[in-house]
Amino acid sequence: MQAIELSWGNHRLEIGQHTLIMGILNVTPDSFSDGGHYFDLQDAVVQGKKLVADGADILDIGGESTRPFSEAITIEEEIRRVVPVIERLSKHIDVPISIDTTKAAVAERALAAGASMINDISALRLDPRLTEVAAAHGVPVVLMHMQGTPGSMQVDPTYDDLIGEIKEFLSEAVAKAVQGGIARNKLIVDPGIGFGKTFQHNLEILNNLQMFADLELPVLVGSSHKAFIRNLLKPAEAKDLSPEAPIVETGTQATVAASVLNGAQIVRVHDVATTRATLTVIDAIKKAGLKK
Repeated sequence: MQAIELSWGNHRLEIGQHTLIMGILNVTPDSFSDGGHYFDLQDAVVQGKKLVADGADILDIGGESTRPFSEAITIEEEIRRVVPVIERLSKHIDVPISIDTTKAAVAERALAAGASMINDISALRLDPRLTEVAAAHGVPVVLMHMQGTPGSMQVDPTYDDLIGEIKEFLSEAVAKAVQGGIARNKLIVDPGIGFGKTFQHNLEILNNLQMFADLELPVLVGSSHKAFIRNLLKPAEAKDLSPEAPIVETGTQATVAASVLNGAQIVRVHDVATTRATLTVIDAIKKAGLKK
């Protein structure tokens, strides 16, 4: 897609000039990667500042784990986890803060505290009022494809037409969002790596990201540290690798490179500094290919 400027409030993102990085800050005790590391308020604030200093264009803060087979937490607990972190960080960083939630009440409190984007893994399906909140505040929204829910999505994910079904889902989600009052130019789509997908599905999505281009919206990919990478890299005798093993970050960077070369404009990652180095090279390669 052609480069576009996404402007709202005090923020502006140049999408397409170079690949944008969404840095992950999990304020949870149980996320699959880094769970518990930043559950303390001060630790979370320090990590948030570090991610921005390392080159994050967007900071994505979440208070509820969406790992496979995870259980939901209450609205009150999610607010308790994320709002103090957002209030503190919004006073010290200039990049947009995204609230990673499926709940309208959480989004409202987060936006009041200083967040300025919404990242919804349910594509506005789990809480219909979230559409109203996003429209009223005029903020960008990430719509992600997920088959099932975090508690059930990995039981037996099946598709007759993997890419076609994801595209249809996202196209319908976009239409519903626009019908609900969200400006189309404030929408971002995410094919949902690891959310109701087998390991093979994830690889096929990364290899066919260019097929989402006709949605004519920015594509975000979140592959960082996920199980399909660990499965490819683990020793034959091992059941799994730790998501924080150094080799898993190496594998993540391979998926970052593949994502960008195949059409992603935004990548969502845990290690921003390493990703920034990867993207410096990959974006230079892409730009060289455009010269005549």
